[in-house]
Amino acid sequence: MMSRRTLLQVGLGGLLVPAPFVRVHAAAPMRALDAVERIKASIGVPWRADTVDRIVAGHPDTAVRGIAVTMMATLDVLRRASAADCNFVVTHEPTFYDHFDKAEALADDDLVQAKRAFIDQHRQVVFRLHDHWHLRTPDGIDAGMQHALDWARNAVAGKPGEFAFPATPLRDFAKTLAARLGADSMRVLGDPALPVRRVAARWGYAGWGPELQALAARDDIDLLIVGEAREWELVEYMQDRVENGARRSLIVLGHVASEQAGMQACADWLRTVFEPLPVQFVPAREPFWTVG
Repeated sequence: MMSRRTLLQVGLGGLLVPAPFVRVHAAAPMRALDAVERIKASIGVPWRADTVDRIVAGHPDTAVRGIAVTMMATLDVLRRASAADCNFVVTHEPTFYDHFDKAEALADDDLVQAKRAFIDQHRQVVFRLHDHWHLRTPDGIDAGMQHALDWARNAVAGKPGEFAFPATPLRDFAKTLAARLGADSMRVLGDPALPVRRVAARWGYAGWGPELQALAARDDIDLLIVGEAREWELVEYMQDRVENGARRSLIVLGHVASEQAGMQACADWLRTVFEPLPVQFVPAREPFWTVG
């Protein structure tokens, strides 16, 4: 007759027999450098050698706790990212007040030093993702902006950045645009009653040149939308066109408002790349306020 102990051993298939000791190694934390390499491998376009997309602040070996995605890594954004325990910050625009993030010229500036000190103190890493997000097909910024504005149905086939609408007074069109993008300080040039049917959008900075001049001169474009532009170039050109009798208009959204939704789309994409690592979108605040 088997004892109760023997019956238990048989019933458990011998599980009470000691097993060899197996050491289980915890997965190594992802470093900032590893996160960059994963982005490069997932972005969907060849990575360029000549690019502004790189780590611009922080140590590449820093362990990533969470990812914050933003349009612009202002001090306010860095503080909110730190409060959310996101120490790998993906930004579209420069961190140190120069397109190429060449902070050497401002190395002795007290603000640059304070910003670097905050990044170091909170073990943050700031990674720029500008060129390659624009290089995707479709352009990541444009896709995000179209989604936020619900303009995909209005896109003109074969004409990137151009949209067709039922005739809408410029005043009403501008109000809807401001409400959807939170563009509280955008500026409008042109007759408020102008019927807007055909729109061309150039998100971000509209560099003056032959392509933009030709676009601004087209009689079939009722409204040109840009993020920002030099006022003695595009703005003066559009103002004089209107003074010369053209039925034309211009909206200057502000740079942040004109690309912010594109980086929200980037955050959505990065969640698929880094799951289950937390990814949060931290919007850059509108920098201006208006009188009245």
